[in-house]
Amino acid sequence: MSFVVPDGFHALPVEASAGERAAAAAEFVRGLYPGGDSELWQSTAPYYELVTEAMATAGLAYSAFGLFGLEEEGVAHCSFTVAAYASDHADPDIAAQGILAVLTSDPLNDARRLDLPCGPAVSCVSVRELTLSPEVTADGAEATLTTGQIQIHIPFPTGPYTAVVTVDTAAMEYWGEFCDMTTAVLQTVSFADTDPEPHPSPDTAAPQRTVQL
Repeated sequence: MSFVVPDGFHALPVEASAGERAAAAAEFVRGLYPGGDSELWQSTAPYYELVTEAMATAGLAYSAFGLFGLEEEGVAHCSFTVAAYASDHADPDIAAQGILAVLTSDPLNDARRLDLPCGPAVSCVSVRELTLSPEVTADGAEATLTTGQIQIHIPFPTGPYTAVVTVDTAAMEYWGEFCDMTTAVLQTVSFADTDPEPHPSPDTAAPQRTVQL
């Protein structure tokens, strides 16, 4: 499976072995904080090493942070992950119908069928409001945090697995932009057995990179 992501994604080294993880995390923080110094890199690398281990243990094939500079000061941020689970299907259309039936059973989900260039898929969009305890807020008062999640289930054309692409963000003021970005990425998904070349992105002018899993 391959897909194209815009520049701004920083992929955690989930493919690194346990023995390679520390060095890979050290290299990762240099890319995440290019304007930092050795003190910053050395202090943050152990944290991202633990995060990488957790993501790898969870079975993620790809995990990245998306950081996008704004015209004004600051960044818009999201997380982007790809995993796969055994769905034991022979027909991707039937698999998509079953996934849609399960997801629509939760009234908090906005689940819909998609017809992507690589085949049928199911999107599930949800918005949640979380309560933050005073211990983790800057002013020591209880607060709420609204987060959005876009999750797309894509049955492999020849089975027997289904890929799950998940985008999470708390930067809800840029929710529309993240939805558009996810839509553009989905148009580039391809599978080696059926389509060895990724489909072109709708925005070919933007810096991009191809991810091969």
